[in-house]
Amino acid sequence: MPRLMGVDIPNDKQIQYSLTYLYGIGLYSAREACEKLGIDPTRPASDVNEDEIGRIAALLERDYTVEGPLRRQTAQNISRLREIKSYRGMRHRVGLPVRGQRTKTNSRTRKGPKKTVAGKKGVKDLR
Repeated sequence: MPRLMGVDIPNDKQIQYSLTYLYGIGLYSAREACEKLGIDPTRPASDVNEDEIGRIAALLERDYTVEGPLRRQTAQNISRLREIKSYRGMRHRVGLPVRGQRTKTNSRTRKGPKKTVAGKKGVKDLR
């Protein structure tokens, strides 16, 4: 398995798809990087030699924000929103959806499993 920027990329896939295992690199960026370096994007990652891996790593380091720095930048952006107490920052703090999605029925991913609340008494129970 070739190792790029601390991440093992799969051998059995094409290099263009293997590069997408890096945080911050999508398919478009992976193809663009291969094109800049003159590497065939459809070649399996196992066929890429150490020299080409070094060139890919140098290009990604120079032209793209990936892995650790990108994660750090994202975390700093979120913490800045929390500190200034913006609407989005408060939503991040409480663990609710940030981008305007409805929360009455959906958003179970952000809210977690259902917490059952005791139901109201029926009309018959009041007599």
